[in-house]
Amino acid sequence: MRVLLSDGSGLTSRQTARLLARAGHDVGVLASEPLALARMTSAVRRWHRVPVYGDHPRAWAEAAMLVLDDEHYDVLLPTQEQVAILALFAEELAARGVATAVPTFAALRRVQDKLSAEELLVELGLPRPSSFIARTPQELTRAPSLPAYLKAPIGTASSGVQLVRHRAELAAPRTFDARLAFQLGGVLVQQPVPGPLFMVQAIFERGRLLALHANRRDRVGVGGGASHKTSVPTGALRPVVELIGTALSWHGALSLDVIDAPHAPIVIDINPRLVEPGNAAAAGLDLVSVLLEVATGRPHPIRQASRPGVRTHQLLLGLLAAAENRGRSGIIRELHAALTHHGDYNASSEELTPLAGDPTAAAALAATVTALMIVPGLYSRLVGGSVANYALTPAGWRRLLAEAD
Repeated sequence: MRVLLSDGSGLTSRQTARLLARAGHDVGVLASEPLALARMTSAVRRWHRVPVYGDHPRAWAEAAMLVLDDEHYDVLLPTQEQVAILALFAEELAARGVATAVPTFAALRRVQDKLSAEELLVELGLPRPSSFIARTPQELTRAPSLPAYLKAPIGTASSGVQLVRHRAELAAPRTFDARLAFQLGGVLVQQPVPGPLFMVQAIFERGRLLALHANRRDRVGVGGGASHKTSVPTGALRPVVELIGTALSWHGALSLDVIDAPHAPIVIDINPRLVEPGNAAAAGLDLVSVLLEVATGRPHPIRQASRPGVRTHQLLLGLLAAAENRGRSGIIRELHAALTHHGDYNASSEELTPLAGDPTAAAALAATVTALMIVPGLYSRLVGGSVANYALTPAGWRRLLAEAD
């Protein structure tokens, strides 16, 4: 089957491409620049240039439709925030004979921005952090207690999120002015919750939960991503995930960030898409294949739970974090631990850039290490450029809302 991924820059697209290629599919990606992460692997056969998505989702979608018209892909899978515009374009895709798996736009807008997601959690009575929505800058300065996380309605990969410890920081919310936070409804002020972070991924068919996986974030890489993970049991998480999916009649992939608090799992974020399926695959649950079945309308039985205790890592994120925190010496130590399977790399498998049988990935990783050893500060450009290529911006979200209404 010929499968086109909506994004070529992010970690999820890279992992998804590998799993699709391993299953024998012909994989292409849409990308706005030639050095996209998903191009640096033999799993991707071709890439197609499209405009940057964030500010002008419709321009991106129109370019994507031209690619579909010319290249005759069978499926377009959303692997990043392009899911928002694809939810609006679902009928146009169907008219072209292209399969996809996306929720309705009405369902998507309940979770795409953080204020709507907060209101949904309240409506469903699900455990969440103590929080309130500051509708104006003046209300923001009256936050009842600190520290607190301030979250703009629209943000990706920790952008638009700020941890505030001192009241003086509340008086100058420039981040939120730039992200149109108050024009989009306000700022979510969320109290921190102690406990490990669980990354939860689910696949639904019109409200029916087909597959569920969760992993613990063991170590934070650069940009807030998880460089090391361990799969965990999903029993306590299933009722939470099912309630959200059923209430929205969700179709496609849905991901949650959950704090494993002592008395109940606490939902702190919801994403209307798949997030890094590599740990699930290592634990015996191929979420990408389930998503593909949902997209193509094939019979899809409910999958068995993934195995807990499976450890995976993303060496690239570990190297970028080492470059950020310790420079060249940190890069060398990180490489040594990975090559000798010591420390955090003990009994852990690579989920982002496995090199066996993939000379393109090996060459790209070697080039990245060399570049970081020469200029460790390159880590910020590598991370920031990737997110900028796929993140939906506040201006882009406003345009989508206007188009939907």
